[in-house]
Order: sequence, then structure tokens, then C-alpha cells
Amino acid sequence: MNSIELRCTIGEIVQLRAIGSHMAIVKTSSKGQIVIPAEIREKIGLKPGGKVLVTLSAGKVTIEPLPEDPVDAAWGMLAGGPSLTAALRAEKRGERAREEEKTGPRQLRAARLPRKRAGRR
Repeated sequence: MNSIELRCTIGEIVQLRAIGSHMAIVKTSSKGQIVIPAEIREKIGLKPGGKVLVTLSAGKVTIEPLPEDPVDAAWGMLAGGPSLTAALRAEKRGERAREEEKTGPRQLRAARLPRKRAGRR
């Protein structure tokens, strides 16, 4: 995901740096709004009405476009990593083995169905 970094300076001028060689200086409005130049908006895929995430960290403001569908954007994010399901199953097997060492093998009881009472239909 591409992002834009804003460094606030004294006064109302904000320096806009996009990843790569794109750079522009823009001025904030009286409402604190800025206009991101069209070339930079196109580079990061920001469309009219699109949402952005604005964060402040170590004195720097970062603007990142949010995906239209976050589920599609997150698809495959954990691919190639350890299987959490396999780890959970292994932990459960170990837990069951420790319990059996303490109490002996687990025995299942047969389910009992209610008996019919005599005289009732």
C-alpha cells in the first residue's frame, strides 16, 4: 500500500512527500483541509470519496488510502505462516494426554434414552 507523509512545519504550510520522487508543497485552508495533487492521488490510487487513514507518530502525519473492501485486501495476509489450527490441535492432544496420565483413559458412556412409562400412550 502506498502512503503519503506530511511533515508539519511552522505556519500553515505543509510539505507533502509521496513514496518515490513525487513531491509537492500545499497550503492548508482555514478549516485545516489540504488538496493532494492529482498526480499523487493517481499514484496511490486515491479516488474521489475514498477513505484515508490519518496517523500521527513521532511528529509525522501519514495518510494511507484505505481499500474499498478490507476483506479482499486482507485475503492471503497470513499465507505462508504457521498454521494456527495445527498448533491448536497439537495443544489439545497434549492436554488430553496429560489428563489421561492423571485419570486414566477416557471412557465414553452410552447415551440413555428415556424409558416409556407403563400405562401411558
